[in-house]
Amino acid sequence: MEHNLPGAADLADYLVDLSNVVRDRSLGAPGARSLDRFRLVVRALVRLTGDPDVPVYPVADASLLGGSREFTDPRDAATLRRWVEEGLVEEVGDADRRILELMEMTSAAHTRTVTGDLLTGHRREHPWIQGNTDRFLKPVAGPSGSVRLVPLDMGVRTEAEISRSDELAAFKKQGLLKGSQQPISAVINRFWRCPERRCSLYDPRSGRVLLPRMLRGVPTCEVHGRPLADAGPRPAMAQLKAMVDGGCAARYTVEEGSRTAVGRNPADGIALYGLLAPKVAARISREHVVVSTTDGILRVRDVSTYGTRMRTADRRGRPGPWERLPRDRDRRFGLGDEVELAPGVVLTRSGRRFPAELAAAWRTGPAGPSAPPEASLPTSLR
Repeated sequence: MEHNLPGAADLADYLVDLSNVVRDRSLGAPGARSLDRFRLVVRALVRLTGDPDVPVYPVADASLLGGSREFTDPRDAATLRRWVEEGLVEEVGDADRRILELMEMTSAAHTRTVTGDLLTGHRREHPWIQGNTDRFLKPVAGPSGSVRLVPLDMGVRTEAEISRSDELAAFKKQGLLKGSQQPISAVINRFWRCPERRCSLYDPRSGRVLLPRMLRGVPTCEVHGRPLADAGPRPAMAQLKAMVDGGCAARYTVEEGSRTAVGRNPADGIALYGLLAPKVAARISREHVVVSTTDGILRVRDVSTYGTRMRTADRRGRPGPWERLPRDRDRRFGLGDEVELAPGVVLTRSGRRFPAELAAAWRTGPAGPSAPPEASLPTSLR
């Protein structure tokens, strides 16, 4: 099989997300990791192309060899290590990111990739993934232990799903997910302090609440590697976006226990008049809606003269029909929901959620991607 590995991406007809394939328990022999699954994929490519020498370029996360004890056959780890040393396999920190870079290079613009990952967390940076049906092949189990390759329809993911994938990636990278893929609320709901006197990475006054890295079950400073001290409970926060004619005009942070008026020019709250044309501003009441938070739940209430419409999103973030918002009654304001103050002026939630919402989303929401992308450092909740 090594004659199928040219050792250079520009010489390959196909890229392979090696980490995704090797960890796919639905293929080949049982066990957490098996290099035999990659061999089956190469055989499937030979059958697909009719070329016994079809060139394949595998890209692997560094974590694949980091878990060498999980290989069913101990010889697989040694083989993979040799392939990396000989340049037959490219080993990187984030295989998804590298594969997408290669797919966008001129020399590899028509190269297809074998993976089972829907790459949800990369769709803001690479919008061409949305709805793509011809650049990816998914390996599936075939008869008698074989593997066949089928076109992978990437589908269209909503903003809420993309945000959820980003959250999953950030928490997983910091070691803040339990085995059940739920965040460790006891850590993310607290402020932390580094024992290094000059370290301000976790200072809540900085406006950024950094996520500690969990090392051996202990919250640890990202830079100094020292255990962090508990600095008390972290107030829940969420972010609102003012959308004007489809574009984000401003963002506002709301905290647990707050009551915030939003309108043209409230006495104490969020004033929108500076964002709007005079004719549009005239259609918005001085205090139009009130946004409040209790127990990590955001609510909105219509207090306007002119009326307010709202539409709620399903679990995938797809909006439903517009409905008149009852006056002087609280309505839950969830991720992806939209509140229309006037035509073209919409208040919505950003992708950042309260810790309580995060925990609930992991319990009830759709599954995240099988191999989430690595988040850039430092990671923060804002």
